Amino acid sequence: MSACRSFLICLLFIFLCGCGQGDKSGNNSTSSSSPAPELSSRYKVGLVLKAFTNPFFIDIEKGARRAEQELGVELIVKTAGQETAIEEQIQIVQDLIEQKVNAIVIAPGDSRRLIPVLKEANKAGIVIINIDNQLDPGTLRNSGMPMIPFISVDNEGASFDAVKSVVDKISKPTQVAIIEGLPGAENARMRMTGAVRAFNSNQLIQIVAKETAHWKIDEAYKVTKQIFEKYPTVKVIFCANDMMALGAIKYISDSARKNVQIIGYDALDDAKAAVRAGKMKVTVDQQAALQGYQGVVLAVRALKGEKLPSVLTVDAHLVSIDTLK
Repeated sequence: MSACRSFLICLLFIFLCGCGQGDKSGNNSTSSSSPAPELSSRYKVGLVLKAFTNPFFIDIEKGARRAEQELGVELIVKTAGQETAIEEQIQIVQDLIEQKVNAIVIAPGDSRRLIPVLKEANKAGIVIINIDNQLDPGTLRNSGMPMIPFISVDNEGASFDAVKSVVDKISKPTQVAIIEGLPGAENARMRMTGAVRAFNSNQLIQIVAKETAHWKIDEAYKVTKQIFEKYPTVKVIFCANDMMALGAIKYISDSARKNVQIIGYDALDDAKAAVRAGKMKVTVDQQAALQGYQGVVLAVRALKGEKLPSVLTVDAHLVSIDTLK
């Protein structure tokens, strides 16, 4: 009797274990057919910008947030304190590597200095998408980095068109100046190249000054003052972004100068207001929100294994008093 009872107990134990495994398998099948959303299944995308002191980058974030909602990703937005704080951007990327994000969408403050830390991110399996200011292709190639998709406007073409719209109407000898962006930034170089090409298309124009104001409104005020102290008859100034253009406008207003045409770049709200008021001749709308949106979209496409274009060009639009009517 004792041996029989022991045998029956063993059979019962085996039966119960088998039922338990069957339940577990059944639960997995239900989960596969109707998967519950899990936080771990969401892609984490880091958006690294230069600084929110420039409203252009606020607009980029707005576009990225729209993509976040549409695609169901988790967006982590980080910016440096100012556009020239390259070391701070480098640290931000290092922090995102430690957070194990799936992708980084970055508007680098410098086209070369960010590449080593982005290489670290790439080695960690993080997808990199480049927006706004292009990472230097030669430096990328020499570092052994793979192709990084780039989203922006044709900066050289847009600045050429903006300047050309002004210089084509100049019919007498005229001195002009250029206020550049941050040295080391590819978009700053391309905007200056486009502006120089447009100015040189009119033989009546003489470029008397090319100075940097590091994208900053207060520095542009000082640079504009210095330009006029040396070249008091300057009649046109191209500024590589609207923040610097607004600084130049402020100096011109404070010094009560007349008939100086300012060309900007970014189509910020304050710049559009300056165009309406006749203080700025033209600016460039490079669709910042669309750049931010497409940056996140391309990051998700890459994470899903899709092949991406090496360059995605966003249309730029000139903003003048005529287009604002």
